[in-house]
Amino acid sequence: MTAAFVLHRADGAPLSTSFRRAAFGTDDPFGRIREIAWEGSDSMSAGRACFIGEVSVPSFPHIETIVVVDGQLTLETVGKPPLVLGPGAGAVVGCGTALRMSAESRTRFVFCAAACKRPTKTGLTALRADADFKPTATLPADVLLGPAPECRSDNVFTEDDVEYKAGTWDSTPYHRIVRPHRMNEFMHLLAGGVRFAAPDGSVLSMGAGDALFVPEGAPIGWESSERVAKFYVVQSVHASTDRD
Repeated sequence: MTAAFVLHRADGAPLSTSFRRAAFGTDDPFGRIREIAWEGSDSMSAGRACFIGEVSVPSFPHIETIVVVDGQLTLETVGKPPLVLGPGAGAVVGCGTALRMSAESRTRFVFCAAACKRPTKTGLTALRADADFKPTATLPADVLLGPAPECRSDNVFTEDDVEYKAGTWDSTPYHRIVRPHRMNEFMHLLAGGVRFAAPDGSVLSMGAGDALFVPEGAPIGWESSERVAKFYVVQSVHASTDRD
């Protein structure tokens, strides 16, 4: 089996992932509703939550990327228009942001959070499916099992202190060998489908609306036969919130 953690299936299919109810730190505003699928020693966490009601946070205690999968979540900061997230919409909350969050009905979302002691970017940053894509480097030839893809990305949030990056990415089809994943990565697929292969030959198929998390070092392959687009969060594992 792959070492990926499935966080959500758009078709409602049962998940093999085990979740545990836990807060992400002592001041977590979602502490009572958060379900964690993965948490690493590098102070990153990924999972899901179900929220209804209203909460105001004078200073958001960590960085968090949220993608709504059901319902509607409203995020408000002083001096900015409300950011309303419906299914398939996402945003990044910078550490230290003064924030009001509300949901009039039961709202489910997936998340990827990271601790940050010295934040440099506060506020809300929306993730966009219609991103301002720019060409990025393709994969090295020695990991490809076929033609090189054309890849594009729109990185809209970077917190250098903990090497946390979020944005939107897309690619033409490609097939890649099973290899250790180079960094922690959260993905919410917006378009297309991917078959993630494991060393034992098993395959995890994911499609539009699905979300997963792949830890650094997890051996995993990639095969797609159509354009794939995704929201992403990546973090280099050597990034540490304990640095002086």
